[in-house]
Amino acid sequence: MSAQISDTRLIVCYAYDEVMSLDIVGPLQVFATANDELSSLGRARTYENMVVADEAGPVRTSCGIRLHADMALRDLDLAGVDTLLIPGGNGMPERRKDKALHQWVRDAEERIARLGSVCSGALILAEAGVLDGRMATTHWSRCDEMARDFPKIKMMGDRLHSYDPTGFDGDPHVFTSAGVTAGIDLALAIVEADFGRNLALSVARRLVMFLKRPGGQAQFSSYLIPQKGATARLAGLLAWLPGHLEQDLSLDVLAGRAGMTPRTFSRVFARDMGMSPARYIERIRVEAARALLQDEAMTIADVATLCGFRHPETLRRTFQRHLAVSPQEYVERFARKSLSPV
Repeated sequence: MSAQISDTRLIVCYAYDEVMSLDIVGPLQVFATANDELSSLGRARTYENMVVADEAGPVRTSCGIRLHADMALRDLDLAGVDTLLIPGGNGMPERRKDKALHQWVRDAEERIARLGSVCSGALILAEAGVLDGRMATTHWSRCDEMARDFPKIKMMGDRLHSYDPTGFDGDPHVFTSAGVTAGIDLALAIVEADFGRNLALSVARRLVMFLKRPGGQAQFSSYLIPQKGATARLAGLLAWLPGHLEQDLSLDVLAGRAGMTPRTFSRVFARDMGMSPARYIERIRVEAARALLQDEAMTIADVATLCGFRHPETLRRTFQRHLAVSPQEYVERFARKSLSPV
Protein backbone atom coordinates (compact mmCIF):
# COMPACT_ATOMS: atom_id res chain seq x y z
CA MET A 1 0.00 0.00 0.00
CA SER A 2 1.08 3.62 -0.35
CA ALA A 3 3.54 5.31 1.94
CA GLN A 4 2.80 8.51 3.83
CA ILE A 5 3.50 11.74 1.95
CA SER A 6 6.70 13.35 3.19
CA ASP A 7 7.43 17.05 3.66
CA THR A 8 9.47 17.14 0.44
CA ARG A 9 7.44 15.67 -2.37
CA LEU A 10 9.42 14.28 -5.27
CA ILE A 11 7.39 14.29 -8.49
CA VAL A 12 8.88 12.00 -11.14
CA CYS A 13 7.89 11.77 -14.81
CA TYR A 14 9.08 8.89 -16.96
CA ALA A 15 10.22 9.98 -20.44
CA TYR A 16 10.85 7.93 -23.57
CA ASP A 17 11.49 8.62 -27.25
CA GLU A 18 8.46 10.17 -29.01
CA VAL A 19 6.77 11.01 -25.72
CA MET A 20 4.22 13.84 -25.77
CA SER A 21 6.15 16.76 -24.27
CA LEU A 22 3.02 18.45 -22.88
CA ASP A 23 2.17 15.28 -20.94
CA ILE A 24 5.36 15.92 -18.95
CA VAL A 25 5.89 19.67 -18.85
CA GLY A 26 2.20 20.49 -18.26
CA PRO A 27 1.90 18.69 -14.91
CA LEU A 28 5.44 19.60 -13.85
CA GLN A 29 4.72 23.29 -14.46
CA VAL A 30 1.71 23.04 -12.14
CA PHE A 31 3.93 21.73 -9.35
CA ALA A 32 6.59 24.37 -10.07
CA THR A 33 3.95 27.11 -9.96
CA ALA A 34 2.64 25.67 -6.69
CA ASN A 35 6.16 26.14 -5.31
CA ASP A 36 6.09 29.78 -6.44
CA GLU A 37 2.75 30.31 -4.71
CA LEU A 38 3.98 28.62 -1.53
CA SER A 39 7.09 30.80 -1.57
CA SER A 40 4.98 33.96 -1.95
CA LEU A 41 3.15 32.92 1.23
CA GLY A 42 6.41 32.47 3.11
CA ARG A 43 6.15 28.69 3.02
CA ALA A 44 8.68 26.11 1.89
CA ARG A 45 8.90 25.15 -1.77
CA THR A 46 7.70 21.59 -1.30
CA TYR A 47 7.66 19.95 -4.72
CA GLU A 48 10.80 18.70 -6.44
CA ASN A 49 10.42 17.77 -10.11
CA MET A 50 12.49 15.10 -11.85
CA VAL A 51 12.50 13.37 -15.23
CA VAL A 52 13.79 9.81 -15.58
CA ALA A 53 14.22 7.62 -18.65
CA ASP A 54 15.72 4.28 -19.57
CA GLU A 55 19.05 6.12 -19.63
CA ALA A 56 20.04 9.53 -18.31
CA GLY A 57 20.42 12.28 -20.90
CA PRO A 58 18.43 13.70 -23.81
CA VAL A 59 15.07 12.19 -24.78
CA ARG A 60 13.43 13.07 -28.10
CA THR A 61 9.79 14.14 -27.81
CA SER A 62 7.09 13.90 -30.46
CA CYS A 63 7.26 17.65 -31.14
CA GLY A 64 10.98 17.51 -31.92
CA ILE A 65 12.46 19.09 -28.80
CA ARG A 66 14.58 17.11 -26.38
CA LEU A 67 14.00 16.79 -22.67
CA HIS A 68 16.84 15.94 -20.32
CA ALA A 69 16.39 12.88 -18.12
CA ASP A 70 18.04 13.48 -14.75
CA MET A 71 18.81 9.80 -14.23
CA ALA A 72 18.12 6.29 -15.46
CA LEU A 73 15.04 4.75 -13.94
CA ARG A 74 17.10 1.82 -12.61
CA ASP A 75 19.02 4.32 -10.45
CA LEU A 76 15.91 5.92 -8.99
CA ASP A 77 15.24 5.16 -5.33
CA LEU A 78 11.49 4.59 -5.34
CA ALA A 79 11.38 4.95 -1.57
CA GLY A 80 12.00 8.68 -2.01
CA VAL A 81 9.29 9.24 -4.64
CA ASP A 82 5.94 10.77 -3.75
CA THR A 83 4.26 10.78 -7.18
CA LEU A 84 5.24 8.99 -10.40
CA LEU A 85 3.55 9.96 -13.67
CA ILE A 86 3.67 7.89 -16.86
CA PRO A 87 2.93 10.02 -19.96
CA GLY A 88 1.60 9.08 -23.37
CA GLY A 89 2.77 9.84 -26.86
CA ASN A 90 3.63 8.33 -30.22
CA GLY A 91 6.23 6.13 -28.54
CA MET A 92 3.72 4.62 -26.12
CA PRO A 93 2.86 1.49 -28.17
CA GLU A 94 6.50 0.39 -28.08
CA ARG A 95 6.86 1.10 -24.36
CA ARG A 96 3.61 -0.75 -23.76
CA LYS A 97 5.37 -3.99 -24.75
CA ASP A 98 8.30 -3.51 -22.34
CA LYS A 99 8.07 -6.25 -19.68
CA ALA A 100 10.88 -4.72 -17.63
CA LEU A 101 8.99 -1.41 -17.54
CA HIS A 102 5.86 -3.24 -16.41
CA GLN A 103 7.76 -4.76 -13.48
CA TRP A 104 9.19 -1.36 -12.55
CA VAL A 105 5.67 0.08 -12.56
CA ARG A 106 4.45 -2.75 -10.32
CA ASP A 107 7.34 -2.13 -7.93
CA ALA A 108 6.48 1.57 -7.88
CA GLU A 109 2.83 0.83 -7.14
CA GLU A 110 3.87 -1.02 -3.99
CA ARG A 111 6.36 1.56 -2.75
CA ILE A 112 5.20 5.09 -3.55
CA ALA A 113 2.31 7.27 -2.41
CA ARG A 114 0.85 8.06 -5.84
CA LEU A 115 1.18 6.44 -9.25
CA GLY A 116 -0.57 8.07 -12.18
CA SER A 117 -0.63 8.41 -15.93
CA VAL A 118 -1.30 11.14 -18.45
CA CYS A 119 -3.14 10.53 -21.72
CA SER A 120 -2.33 7.18 -23.37
CA GLY A 121 0.23 6.43 -20.66
CA ALA A 122 -2.72 4.69 -19.00
CA LEU A 123 -2.18 1.75 -21.34
CA ILE A 124 1.29 1.21 -19.84
CA LEU A 125 -0.25 1.07 -16.37
CA ALA A 126 -2.92 -1.26 -17.71
CA GLU A 127 -0.36 -3.63 -19.22
CA ALA A 128 1.44 -3.68 -15.87
CA GLY A 129 -1.79 -4.80 -14.22
CA VAL A 130 -1.96 -2.00 -11.66
CA LEU A 131 -5.31 -0.70 -12.94
CA ASP A 132 -7.23 -3.96 -12.55
CA GLY A 133 -10.36 -3.31 -10.49
CA ARG A 134 -9.74 0.45 -10.45
CA MET A 135 -11.46 3.37 -12.11
CA ALA A 136 -9.52 4.73 -15.08
CA THR A 137 -9.67 6.95 -18.13
CA THR A 138 -7.38 7.77 -21.03
CA HIS A 139 -7.42 9.85 -24.20
CA TRP A 140 -10.89 9.67 -25.75
CA SER A 141 -9.49 8.07 -28.91
CA ARG A 142 -8.21 5.08 -26.92
CA CYS A 143 -11.05 4.54 -24.44
CA ASP A 144 -12.74 1.81 -26.49
CA GLU A 145 -9.41 0.06 -27.06
CA MET A 146 -8.59 0.14 -23.36
CA ALA A 147 -12.02 -1.14 -22.36
CA ARG A 148 -11.75 -3.97 -24.88
CA ASP A 149 -8.20 -5.03 -24.00
CA PHE A 150 -8.53 -4.67 -20.22
CA PRO A 151 -12.04 -5.70 -19.12
CA LYS A 152 -11.06 -5.73 -15.42
CA ILE A 153 -10.64 -1.95 -15.48
CA LYS A 154 -13.63 0.23 -14.61
CA MET A 155 -13.49 2.63 -17.55
CA MET A 156 -14.71 6.20 -17.01
CA GLY A 157 -14.15 7.48 -20.51
CA ASP A 158 -15.62 10.94 -19.98
CA ARG A 159 -13.64 11.78 -16.84
CA LEU A 160 -10.69 14.17 -17.02
CA HIS A 161 -8.93 12.10 -14.36
CA SER A 162 -9.64 9.38 -11.83
CA TYR A 163 -7.73 10.85 -8.87
CA ASP A 164 -9.69 11.34 -5.67
CA PRO A 165 -7.82 11.65 -2.35
CA THR A 166 -10.93 10.49 -0.48
CA GLY A 167 -11.37 7.37 -2.58
CA PHE A 168 -15.08 8.17 -2.92
CA ASP A 169 -15.20 8.99 -6.62
CA GLY A 170 -11.83 7.80 -7.82
CA ASP A 171 -8.58 6.44 -6.44
CA PRO A 172 -6.05 8.14 -4.13
CA HIS A 173 -3.17 5.80 -4.96
CA VAL A 174 -3.26 4.66 -8.62
CA PHE A 175 -5.04 6.90 -11.11
CA THR A 176 -5.09 8.10 -14.70
CA SER A 177 -5.95 11.22 -16.66
CA ALA A 178 -7.52 11.80 -20.04
CA GLY A 179 -5.93 13.31 -23.11
CA VAL A 180 -2.89 15.61 -23.01
CA THR A 181 -3.95 18.79 -21.15
CA ALA A 182 -5.99 16.70 -18.71
CA GLY A 183 -2.62 16.01 -17.08
CA ILE A 184 -2.73 19.64 -15.94
CA ASP A 185 -6.18 19.07 -14.42
CA LEU A 186 -4.76 16.03 -12.63
CA ALA A 187 -1.80 17.97 -11.25
CA LEU A 188 -4.11 20.74 -10.00
CA ALA A 189 -6.20 18.11 -8.21
CA ILE A 190 -3.05 16.76 -6.53
CA VAL A 191 -2.03 20.25 -5.41
CA GLU A 192 -5.53 20.80 -4.04
CA ALA A 193 -5.32 17.54 -2.09
CA ASP A 194 -1.91 18.47 -0.70
CA PHE A 195 -2.42 22.15 0.12
CA GLY A 196 -6.12 22.98 -0.16
CA ARG A 197 -8.44 24.67 -2.60
CA ASN A 198 -7.14 28.22 -2.16
CA LEU A 199 -3.57 27.39 -3.15
CA ALA A 200 -4.70 25.24 -6.06
CA LEU A 201 -6.98 28.05 -7.22
CA SER A 202 -4.04 30.48 -7.09
CA VAL A 203 -2.00 28.09 -9.23
CA ALA A 204 -4.86 27.71 -11.71
CA ARG A 205 -5.26 31.48 -11.97
CA ARG A 206 -1.53 31.94 -12.53
CA LEU A 207 -1.69 29.42 -15.36
CA VAL A 208 -4.98 30.86 -16.72
CA MET A 209 -6.73 27.54 -16.14
CA PHE A 210 -9.96 26.32 -14.59
CA LEU A 211 -9.34 24.71 -11.22
CA LYS A 212 -12.09 22.25 -12.11
CA ARG A 213 -12.76 22.35 -15.81
CA PRO A 214 -16.51 22.15 -16.57
CA GLY A 215 -17.58 18.91 -18.17
CA GLY A 216 -15.47 15.93 -19.08
CA GLN A 217 -13.60 14.95 -22.19
CA ALA A 218 -16.86 13.82 -23.82
CA GLN A 219 -17.46 17.49 -24.56
CA PHE A 220 -14.52 17.13 -26.94
CA SER A 221 -15.29 13.66 -28.24
CA SER A 222 -18.96 14.49 -28.82
CA TYR A 223 -18.18 17.68 -30.72
CA LEU A 224 -14.85 16.92 -32.36
CA ILE A 225 -14.81 13.25 -33.28
CA PRO A 226 -17.81 13.59 -35.60
CA GLN A 227 -16.42 16.76 -37.18
CA LYS A 228 -13.14 14.96 -37.90
CA GLY A 229 -14.92 12.23 -39.83
CA ALA A 230 -17.69 14.29 -41.35
CA THR A 231 -18.02 15.16 -44.99
CA ALA A 232 -17.97 18.77 -46.08
CA ARG A 233 -21.78 18.60 -46.32
CA LEU A 234 -22.02 18.17 -42.52
CA ALA A 235 -19.01 20.15 -41.27
CA GLY A 236 -20.74 23.52 -41.23
CA LEU A 237 -23.79 22.16 -39.44
CA LEU A 238 -21.69 20.44 -36.77
CA ALA A 239 -19.74 23.62 -36.09
CA TRP A 240 -23.01 25.57 -35.77
CA LEU A 241 -24.85 23.18 -33.43
CA PRO A 242 -23.12 23.72 -30.04
CA GLY A 243 -24.03 27.41 -30.01
CA HIS A 244 -27.68 26.86 -30.91
CA LEU A 245 -28.82 24.05 -28.65
CA GLU A 246 -31.78 26.05 -27.34
CA GLN A 247 -33.34 26.21 -30.80
CA ASP A 248 -35.62 23.78 -32.63
CA LEU A 249 -33.26 21.09 -33.90
CA SER A 250 -35.81 18.81 -35.50
CA LEU A 251 -34.89 16.60 -38.44
CA ASP A 252 -36.49 19.01 -40.92
CA VAL A 253 -34.55 21.97 -39.50
CA LEU A 254 -31.22 20.13 -39.55
CA ALA A 255 -31.77 18.78 -43.04
CA GLY A 256 -32.64 22.26 -44.28
CA ARG A 257 -29.46 23.75 -42.84
CA ALA A 258 -27.43 20.97 -44.44
CA GLY A 259 -29.15 21.51 -47.79
CA MET A 260 -30.57 17.98 -48.01
CA THR A 261 -33.92 16.29 -47.90
CA PRO A 262 -34.72 14.78 -44.49
CA ARG A 263 -34.32 11.26 -45.87
CA THR A 264 -30.94 11.96 -47.46
CA PHE A 265 -29.77 13.85 -44.40
CA SER A 266 -30.66 10.97 -42.07
CA ARG A 267 -28.77 8.52 -44.27
CA VAL A 268 -25.66 10.71 -44.64
CA PHE A 269 -25.60 11.62 -40.95
CA ALA A 270 -25.88 8.01 -39.79
CA ARG A 271 -23.17 6.96 -42.25
CA ASP A 272 -20.70 9.68 -41.22
CA MET A 273 -21.47 9.89 -37.52
CA GLY A 274 -22.38 6.36 -36.59
CA MET A 275 -25.61 7.48 -34.94
CA SER A 276 -28.91 9.15 -35.78
CA PRO A 277 -29.26 12.95 -35.78
CA ALA A 278 -31.59 12.76 -32.78
CA ARG A 279 -29.11 10.69 -30.79
CA TYR A 280 -26.28 13.10 -31.54
CA ILE A 281 -28.34 16.16 -30.56
CA GLU A 282 -29.31 14.48 -27.31
CA ARG A 283 -25.67 13.68 -26.51
CA ILE A 284 -24.36 17.19 -27.02
CA ARG A 285 -27.29 18.69 -25.11
CA VAL A 286 -26.49 16.47 -22.13
CA GLU A 287 -22.81 17.44 -22.29
CA ALA A 288 -23.69 21.12 -22.46
CA ALA A 289 -26.03 20.70 -19.50
CA ARG A 290 -23.34 18.99 -17.49
CA ALA A 291 -20.94 21.87 -18.11
CA LEU A 292 -23.55 24.48 -17.20
CA LEU A 293 -24.48 22.67 -13.99
CA GLN A 294 -21.06 23.70 -12.67
CA ASP A 295 -22.26 27.31 -12.62
CA GLU A 296 -23.63 27.90 -9.12
CA ALA A 297 -25.66 30.93 -10.26
CA MET A 298 -27.84 28.91 -12.63
CA THR A 299 -30.94 26.92 -11.75
CA ILE A 300 -31.65 23.54 -13.27
CA ALA A 301 -34.59 25.15 -15.07
CA ASP A 302 -32.18 27.70 -16.62
CA VAL A 303 -29.88 24.90 -17.75
CA ALA A 304 -32.78 22.97 -19.26
CA THR A 305 -33.87 26.01 -21.27
CA LEU A 306 -30.40 26.92 -22.51
CA CYS A 307 -29.69 23.36 -23.63
CA GLY A 308 -32.94 22.92 -25.53
CA PHE A 309 -34.86 20.72 -23.11
CA ARG A 310 -38.47 21.88 -23.03
CA HIS A 311 -38.89 21.23 -19.31
CA PRO A 312 -36.58 20.42 -16.36
CA GLU A 313 -38.23 17.00 -16.17
CA THR A 314 -37.11 16.27 -19.74
CA LEU A 315 -33.57 17.21 -18.75
CA ARG A 316 -33.82 15.02 -15.67
CA ARG A 317 -34.93 11.93 -17.59
CA THR A 318 -32.37 12.40 -20.36
CA PHE A 319 -29.54 13.15 -17.93
CA GLN A 320 -30.45 10.06 -15.88
CA ARG A 321 -30.47 7.86 -18.97
CA HIS A 322 -27.03 9.00 -20.14
CA LEU A 323 -25.18 9.40 -16.84
CA ALA A 324 -27.14 7.27 -14.35
CA VAL A 325 -27.61 10.26 -12.02
CA SER A 326 -30.13 13.09 -11.95
CA PRO A 327 -29.02 16.71 -12.51
CA GLN A 328 -29.60 17.47 -8.82
CA GLU A 329 -27.60 14.41 -7.73
CA TYR A 330 -24.82 15.40 -10.11
CA VAL A 331 -24.66 18.90 -8.64
CA GLU A 332 -24.69 17.60 -5.07
CA ARG A 333 -21.88 15.19 -5.85
CA PHE A 334 -19.61 17.34 -7.98
CA ALA A 335 -20.36 21.02 -7.37
CA ARG A 336 -19.44 23.03 -4.27
CA LYS A 337 -23.04 24.18 -3.74
CA SER A 338 -26.39 22.78 -4.79
CA LEU A 339 -28.44 24.53 -7.41
CA SER A 340 -32.06 25.35 -6.87
CA PRO A 341 -34.23 22.79 -8.70
CA VAL A 342 -36.35 25.57 -10.22
